[in-house]
Amino acid sequence: MAPTSLRLLRFSQTPTRRIILSQSRTTLLPRTAVQFSRPASTTAAAAADASSLVTRLKNLLYGTSISLFAVFSYLYITDTRASVHQWLVVPTLRLVYPDAEDAHHAGTKALKALYSLNLHARERSSKKEDADLSVVVYGQKLQNPIGTSAGIDKLAEVPDALFALGPAIVEVGGTTPLPQDGNPKPRVFRLPSRNSMINRYGLNSKGADDMARTLRERVRAFAFRSGYGIGDDAEEFVLNGGAGVPPGSLTEGKMLLVQVAKNKDTKDDDIEAVKRDYVYCVERLAPYADILVVNVSSPNTPGLRTLQRVEPLTRILEGVVGAAKSARRKSPPKVMVKVSPDEDQDEQIEGIVEAIWKSGVDGVIVGNTTNRRDNILPRDLPLTPKEKEVLSEKGGLSGPHMFERTLGLVKRYRQLLDQGPPPEPTQPSETEEPAKPVAVGDKGDQLGSKIAEKLESTKEVVTSAVSAAVSGIKDSASGKLHEQKVIFATGGITNGKQALEILNAGASVAQVYTALVYGGSGTITKIKKEMREEIQKR
Repeated sequence: MAPTSLRLLRFSQTPTRRIILSQSRTTLLPRTAVQFSRPASTTAAAAADASSLVTRLKNLLYGTSISLFAVFSYLYITDTRASVHQWLVVPTLRLVYPDAEDAHHAGTKALKALYSLNLHARERSSKKEDADLSVVVYGQKLQNPIGTSAGIDKLAEVPDALFALGPAIVEVGGTTPLPQDGNPKPRVFRLPSRNSMINRYGLNSKGADDMARTLRERVRAFAFRSGYGIGDDAEEFVLNGGAGVPPGSLTEGKMLLVQVAKNKDTKDDDIEAVKRDYVYCVERLAPYADILVVNVSSPNTPGLRTLQRVEPLTRILEGVVGAAKSARRKSPPKVMVKVSPDEDQDEQIEGIVEAIWKSGVDGVIVGNTTNRRDNILPRDLPLTPKEKEVLSEKGGLSGPHMFERTLGLVKRYRQLLDQGPPPEPTQPSETEEPAKPVAVGDKGDQLGSKIAEKLESTKEVVTSAVSAAVSGIKDSASGKLHEQKVIFATGGITNGKQALEILNAGASVAQVYTALVYGGSGTITKIKKEMREEIQKR
């Protein structure tokens, strides 16, 4: 190539190279710029990270605080020892529901809903060194001797929620064979200054079949939760003791009582019809009860208390005992009869005791609400005009004033029951020689022998009463041992000291009703705590 051409080529390439170099230099950042930009971006990132960390810590703190508050609130509100149950819940119910029956229904619905959500009040275990309150009833060891009376759960809707409050005994009902509305409303009245109530419900009930359906579903749900399956086989397995718990309460150390009664329209003088009413209820409910309670003492069903006479009561109880023994399970339920506190004459109590022994009933519940209006405590506190009006209402009165009467009745029933079955009447023999006249000289000796016989019989009664709890009741005529009859007591029991007095008088269980209405969900726990304190003092 010619030199001239080479010079021209180099000249043309030079600007191109310069342009490329100039463009490449403009894309490069100076060293100083690089050095200053890195610290600025790092600081911003660090600040952002610090702000984010603080936010996260705040959120964690707030979340933890809310969670701890929720946990402690749950533990407090669902504990029967919380004072809120007596001093907030009970007054609020009374304020929102001036009618006592409406408050009762609202409380039952709330308890049922809270139990389904596991938000119900329940008794939590206290100190291990506390006094043992367990008792043995019908060969079963109960966790404690406190129970709830019938009327709190009339339809067997919340027995498990009531068990959670701490009693070892829960009584549901009473139920009648056929549904009945009971007496017209209003039929429940409060006496707040006396912590008492008057009710004339009249045994309102949805009928025995409805209650049997409710209790059957409860047993089947328990079988399913416990992994025993579902259906008839699972139900039969639980009812026959396969689950290792009583078939009524479904909880170890506790018992479920089911109370039965007759329909209002069944004529009282037709004893066979009355007996059929009770037997109908027993045939349907016996499989699901640990103890059946025969109610012949409600003051709000006309003529019902007349059934406490010896002959009609014996026939009714014999029918109930027979039906209970035929229950479709291995161990039939026990049978108790609930008697009135107003039947307190000697001949009345003796007649009831005679019917208990003749019929084979296992025990008695002393007593019920009263028709009497005397001895309303405290005497020095005047009634308000509204309470005076309430006191004139018809119905059964319950409250603390009933305690002394209940205590006295327990002592009397215990004494009479421990004497054993009444002797069979002896028929005079046709060949028996007529009595010979007594010589004047022999009269003193004969009277002396009669007095000696009475003293001897009295000694036997005392001895049998002392040894009854160990060896049973001895029949004075045949010498045969009989199982001691069990007594439950209800009426006016409001604290632990009274419960201990009732138990020391001869009862095995003290039941509460009105005290629970006024004291709230913590009543049972409070009574048991007071019992332990009294025991430790001694």
